[in-house]
Amino acid sequence: MKAGIIGLPQTGKKTLFQILTGNEIKDHAGAAKPVPGAADILDQRFDILVDMYEPKKEVRARLDLVLLPKMESDTIARGDIFKDIADMDAICHVVRAFEDDAIYHADGSVDALRDIETVNAELVMHDQIFVEKRIERIQSMIKKVKDEDQVKELALLEQLKNHLEEENPLRLVELSEDEEKMLRSYPLITRKQMVIAVNVSEDDVNDTELLSQVRQMVEDQRIEVMLVSAKVEAEISMLDTQEEKDEFMQDLGIDTSSLEVMTRLCLSSLGLQSFFTVGKDEVRQWLVRKESKAPTAAGVIHSDLERGFIRAEVMKYDELIEHGSEAELKKAGKMYVQGKDYTVEDGDILNIRFSV
Repeated sequence: MKAGIIGLPQTGKKTLFQILTGNEIKDHAGAAKPVPGAADILDQRFDILVDMYEPKKEVRARLDLVLLPKMESDTIARGDIFKDIADMDAICHVVRAFEDDAIYHADGSVDALRDIETVNAELVMHDQIFVEKRIERIQSMIKKVKDEDQVKELALLEQLKNHLEEENPLRLVELSEDEEKMLRSYPLITRKQMVIAVNVSEDDVNDTELLSQVRQMVEDQRIEVMLVSAKVEAEISMLDTQEEKDEFMQDLGIDTSSLEVMTRLCLSSLGLQSFFTVGKDEVRQWLVRKESKAPTAAGVIHSDLERGFIRAEVMKYDELIEHGSEAELKKAGKMYVQGKDYTVEDGDILNIRFSV
């Protein structure tokens, strides 16, 4: 499961990618081909559990990120960038909203709303062109030999074409299971979930008005929006201790690192959620698809746990923090025993009982 980072030139996406993944990218690199990396899922719940259990080992979950080439006129004209995006499972679009005379903007001025509209229009147009070509091809095949499956596909594609002509992304279209199967192999970009990260200056990290404007602009497009300052995050990453980082953020009025918000939103866009296993030996964060049952989560830890699943002992993170310890949680009757039909929720702390 990969989230691709896209954006126009000089938006700060490379800086954010480097901070998130620790991958150093030379100035000339990444311009022509995707750059893969992996980022730790930054999650305050994990840090608090580590402080509580003081384990010998701590293991964060990781998120696969890919820095995609800049969306410039030549990459758009060749179509390379769309092929790269189509290979991703979700998209994080980094948009510039910071002013800096030393950094050029391709359109001559900084306008986040305009740039969002430009990129969204390009993605919709890509899907529209693909759908129209596919419709022509199926119509040609049906003229030769009428096939029931192709007739159904044609009807679906006509529906998508009408939707795209109204400049709407395909993620808004509700599809049946059979329709999902028809489209599974198609490189339709606007079906993917999207996160917009608006890269602002240090002075604007708490600019709720800008955040509100962007959210209002895309509220009907099922897009998550956040503010991030690559400059601030770069400065935070250079500090040595967590105490220094917390103090720096407090001075700026920041409660949660933007990178934590960014990784969490990317995770959600991929349809994933976190659960934890805890103990003196190890505190570990795991990822599982949303709506997964307990045996599936057990299988993420080890296939034997899923195969021999008996039950899951479940602690709710918020309740554990409220009561302060497992012992107090048990006294309060908040330690739950769940069977195979239990749906794992984000933040659950699981202890799997199994027999093989």
